[in-house]
Amino acid sequence: MSARIVMRLTVVEAVATTPEVVRLTFAHPQRPELPAWEPGAHVDLRLPDGRTRQYSLCGDPADRSRYVMAIKREDAGRGGSLWTHDNLTPGAVAHVSHPRNNFGVAVEARRHVLIGGGIGVTPLAAMAWYLAARGADFVIHLCARSAENAPLLAELQALCGDRLRCWFSSEGSRFDPAALGAPEDGVHIYACGPQRLTDAVQVTLETAGWPVEQVHVEHFAPMADENYKPEPFDALIASTGAVVHVPADVSLLDILRRHGFAMPSSCEIGVCGSCECGYRDGTVIHRDVVLPVAKRQDRMMPCVSRARVNVTLEL
Repeated sequence: MSARIVMRLTVVEAVATTPEVVRLTFAHPQRPELPAWEPGAHVDLRLPDGRTRQYSLCGDPADRSRYVMAIKREDAGRGGSLWTHDNLTPGAVAHVSHPRNNFGVAVEARRHVLIGGGIGVTPLAAMAWYLAARGADFVIHLCARSAENAPLLAELQALCGDRLRCWFSSEGSRFDPAALGAPEDGVHIYACGPQRLTDAVQVTLETAGWPVEQVHVEHFAPMADENYKPEPFDALIASTGAVVHVPADVSLLDILRRHGFAMPSSCEIGVCGSCECGYRDGTVIHRDVVLPVAKRQDRMMPCVSRARVNVTLEL
């Protein structure tokens, strides 16, 4: 269960932006302002059965009167999007957490390149609002099957003008990460979308020599690796000296809870960052898609990440 504060918000608008994507606007029934947030942030949406799903905020961060989310209906998904499409109509009440951000804007950058694939454009839309308001130098690449299937297209056209570049595969137009060229000082690149897109961006830029601190990626799905075989390991709790055993088929997060450690969590598939904890010693096998490389030397996500033989945890 997540330890994040949850608010009861009211759906004030539900608009279909594509045949599969609905844009939902939420407001507090009593308070004129919602908690502040920064572009790239997401919230937890708590479902009636206790499940939690994460959705990026895609509206104007300067407008604290509302939260806006664009949610794609995934018929083959885990059920969260189906519930939102079927139940979150105007007047409905939703349980929404305070925002959390693992995908922020690099304020020191002189130019920003935003790359969104399908529904992955949602956090980038918020970045576009933020950057446009500050007169920043940016461009946003929107990749989709067609204009009809491009989430938030009309909104982004009005907001970004000629800073919006559209790539529609039905028209034979595809974004090529190689076009980003060689590394440039002060240029930061942000990508969010299907794994094939984010992988292509990361591999291409790494090959071209782009520094990792200038490339920012957010994923909506857990890491896919059918060849990985989890192994058992032990975890030493530095504060108490206790040692817990983690079997191959159980997560470290579950074992810590069984031994009385109240660990916060949300997605439990390594994409939200809620359960992040520190470790002191050991070789960690990072299985999440949210923790930046610079933090992996002493931080881990116990919902999916594991260790070889043993690890010492800072809880």
